[in-house]
Amino acid sequence: METVYFKGNACHTGGNMPSVGDKAPEFSVVDPELKELHISDFPGKKIVLNIFPSLDTPVCATSVRKFNEKAAEKKDAIVLCVSMDLPFAAQRFCTVENIKNVIPASAFRSPEFAKEYGVELVDGPLKGLLARAVVIIDENGKVIYRQLVDEITNEPDYEAALKML
Repeated sequence: METVYFKGNACHTGGNMPSVGDKAPEFSVVDPELKELHISDFPGKKIVLNIFPSLDTPVCATSVRKFNEKAAEKKDAIVLCVSMDLPFAAQRFCTVENIKNVIPASAFRSPEFAKEYGVELVDGPLKGLLARAVVIIDENGKVIYRQLVDEITNEPDYEAALKML
């Protein structure tokens, strides 16, 4: 269990994020066409997991926009923007915002994703949603970067993450 904050109030995750050097836990998330996505779907690529509570918040939307902008420069990486939002809502957001360089992904039918990556909020006002985090998985399935953002209303450290690509 890890402690994060929402507007200064402590919240907890239902586990711990994988550490740098760990084999990344397998996952299943759903894209806007309701197709399941797994680590094995991206051979030879680094996978950036931009994890957040909901696209319906300004900071989460900003993180998707910023990773979309930066991802265009990284041909050997794929960015999955993972939340509990339904795939339809994520697709609508990406269409309206002209987001084309990241893949919106929903963990709504994959509670094991939240548990395996230690990002399920188990208390507080956002209970049941995902904490804000970034995990980067290398081409060999190893975690090479992780950040659990202490204050959910803050953006992740884009520069630190992008240096790993």
